[in-house]
Amino acid sequence: MPQGQPEQVPDDGLTTRMRRNRPLTIVHTGVMKGKSTAAFGLALRGWNQGWNIGVFQFVKSAKWKVGEETALLALGGLHTSQGLGGPVEWHKMGEGWSWTRKAGTDEDHEAAAVEGWREIQRRLAAQTHDLYVLDEFTYPMKWGWIDVDEVVATLRERPGHQHVVITGRDAAPALIDAADLVTEMTKIKHPMDAGQKGQRGIEW
Repeated sequence: MPQGQPEQVPDDGLTTRMRRNRPLTIVHTGVMKGKSTAAFGLALRGWNQGWNIGVFQFVKSAKWKVGEETALLALGGLHTSQGLGGPVEWHKMGEGWSWTRKAGTDEDHEAAAVEGWREIQRRLAAQTHDLYVLDEFTYPMKWGWIDVDEVVATLRERPGHQHVVITGRDAAPALIDAADLVTEMTKIKHPMDAGQKGQRGIEW
């Protein structure tokens, strides 16, 4: 796609404007870091366009503060106080890291994830946000807590102009098939390969 131009234009009866402005389902998956970072970067770009941003983190602890949360909420504050950009909401829908779930039972985590998804369904039906970041949402689907087909159907049937970006490893094939844009983060090199732990400003 040189300079953002499509290689071919489908004969679908849509105008260039209609095709350009349709809502997208975006998936960031793969084993390498950067999936959430890319999604938060997209949220930053959307905020600058005046979009209403909703971030929903599914498996990170409510006690964990990521740098992007602080930055985006500060930008949301600028919208409230000065009218710049768009409004921002940030919600943590679960408890514990995806790879080291701690407090509570699996049933507790599952119930929290399902209720989080139900809230997102309500917001999609009400057309609450312009951009939804469903961070690490692939994991509740992978673990069987949330039905993949239900997610796909909800996204396909959502009204209005609402973009949705989903992050996490092992995205389900059905989700990938339904998405408009899919990026897989692959590892070439990582400092951890040489025994280096994560560091402030890079990992969080």
